Amino acid sequence: MPAFADTNVVVYAFGQDDTKVAVAESILENQPTVSVQVISEFLNVCRIKLGMDVPSRHKLARELIAGCNVVALEPRVVEKAMEVEAQGQISYWDALIVAAALLSGCDTLYTEDLEHGRTFDGQLTVVNPFVTI
Repeated sequence: MPAFADTNVVVYAFGQDDTKVAVAESILENQPTVSVQVISEFLNVCRIKLGMDVPSRHKLARELIAGCNVVALEPRVVEKAMEVEAQGQISYWDALIVAAALLSGCDTLYTEDLEHGRTFDGQLTVVNPFVTI
């Protein structure tokens, strides 16, 4: 089953911490699923936190799009996110990530934003790939 990568994993692939870069790159090499939300957040982090110019961040976003299975944010994802938010006591933005992963048939969600080992709908398990670093 496919895995879903959250924004923080993608950002670490372009960071300064060699250990986190290696972990993040290994996840991205397996062509994970990401949502349009992840790409948008990545572009924003590249601009604000990493200070990248427009051509550089657009190049990276295009590489991300080409190397991942990208899912759209459509009404059914929003509906599922509202359900997850209400049941899971998590932020709407995290619920939107969970919903996109669930509806994409993923069994693993790589993120450090949610509790490591938590499951959603008996299908999706949260894995913090940096927990042992």
